[in-house]
Amino acid sequence: MAVDVLIVDDSAAIRKILQRVLVQAEVPLGQVVEAGDGVEALARLKETKVGLILSDINMPNMDGLQFLNAVKSDETLKSVPFIMVTTEGGSSKVMEAVNLGAAGYVKKPFTAEQIKEKLAGII
Repeated sequence: MAVDVLIVDDSAAIRKILQRVLVQAEVPLGQVVEAGDGVEALARLKETKVGLILSDINMPNMDGLQFLNAVKSDETLKSVPFIMVTTEGGSSKVMEAVNLGAAGYVKKPFTAEQIKEKLAGII
């Protein structure tokens, strides 16, 4: 079954790469919605229901941790699987994301295989 995905990153290039990697990882994609930061992402979630969120941590306006917290605090959104995609590999920010309810994280640069492994059992 196709899954609608929200990709949140302040880099348009990274958003496109992530979309391409999801296809390479054979994720059954439905609609792909993009946002450049957490504020824009929350607006997109008001318009569109998604089954998966992939978000960067370091973004302007509202970072990924603030966005994750907002999603997990919303009764209608809190069950949506949320994966952090970040350069913050072993840092406390990644642990904070997991503690806030992220289903996991993928470290940049990532491969299609890493994305596929992370999403196995989530979608």
